[in-house]
Amino acid sequence: MLLQTTAVLFFIASSNAHSWVEQLSVIAPNGTFTGTPGYARGNYLRTAVGFSDTTMTYLIPPNTQANTTVIYPTTKMCKDTQQDQTQTSGSPRLEASAGDAIALRYQENGHVTLPWNQPGKPPNRGTVYVYGTTEPKVGETLLDVHGVWNWDGTGGDGRGVLLSEQSFDDGRCYQINTGNISEARQEKYPHQANQLMGADLWCQQDVQLPNTAPSGKLYTLYWVWDWPTLPDIDPTYPDGKKEVYTTCMDIDVVGKSTSRVQETDSYVEDQSLDSAAIPSEFNDLTNEDAVTVADSSSTASAVVNENTGSASTLKSTTQTAQTTQIIQTTQSTQSTVSANAATVTVTVGAVTAWRTVTKVEIQKHTVTINSCQSTAGGSVD
Repeated sequence: MLLQTTAVLFFIASSNAHSWVEQLSVIAPNGTFTGTPGYARGNYLRTAVGFSDTTMTYLIPPNTQANTTVIYPTTKMCKDTQQDQTQTSGSPRLEASAGDAIALRYQENGHVTLPWNQPGKPPNRGTVYVYGTTEPKVGETLLDVHGVWNWDGTGGDGRGVLLSEQSFDDGRCYQINTGNISEARQEKYPHQANQLMGADLWCQQDVQLPNTAPSGKLYTLYWVWDWPTLPDIDPTYPDGKKEVYTTCMDIDVVGKSTSRVQETDSYVEDQSLDSAAIPSEFNDLTNEDAVTVADSSSTASAVVNENTGSASTLKSTTQTAQTTQIIQTTQSTQSTVSANAATVTVTVGAVTAWRTVTKVEIQKHTVTINSCQSTAGGSVD
């Protein structure tokens, strides 16, 4: 009887618990977390006396709002306890360098492994975004940033960029329960219980700090989990419902990067999942000499080595088919690098920056891929 009661309480807790960024870590070139972890603004550790989900959860729109299906222009990006760039005792900021790869980890709380508990949610369990800025504002509003700031920093007021966008479900994470998804992942991705995660395996979003992040200053990250209820599924919300959760955090930008942008080490397979990046996410992060371009159906990225004047490892990913093709090529940086699988052709000059988007910055000029426009310094065929 006690076991049955415990199970019932567990499932209730799972359906009511929500997620936030629990911890940040720098990722070494071999894919292993390194250094002292960091935490969000105003962080409340789960081990602290009086902890509850409400101390860290920030739901938009709030349940106290008269119309819980609408997000207003005045809705703040950050929870009240995360408005200021301050840390709580025992929860320091992450220290990282410009260009470092960083892992943001969060719990899935049954949203991935018990999807039937939340009818009408997206199959990927929603989408998580990370926005970055060196110019955060107290009172920053969600709608001034989310869906507005873009990869190349030209969206909205131009104060920030979109650094990452991925499914909430990273393909590995799980909460221990008797659901078939959890049990399959427990077998495929075994995890030794530890003090931090317990027996669960946390989800992860790997991002790269911009190479332009100024040393000696704070760099702000806004993590946004967009988890809407789709229309015509939940009878309570026939037109669907917006549901967003955010975490606001800052990074102390220091020194010179020792992450993958400065090293040639490759990801170490079969390392402990307790402190390892997600291989697919980590390998998508590239160095400061990388150029990424995209059209409406696929993404092609070319890594340009300015020291040797060659372009190599052109990676083309067709999003609709969810397949990846690697094309090896060696071309002069003044030549045209083509990705037939992506139907994109880009002339690469002196590369000064990169973004995983539809635009390439070449010699401080922008080339637009989708509309086949170009400016001085580069061209699109």
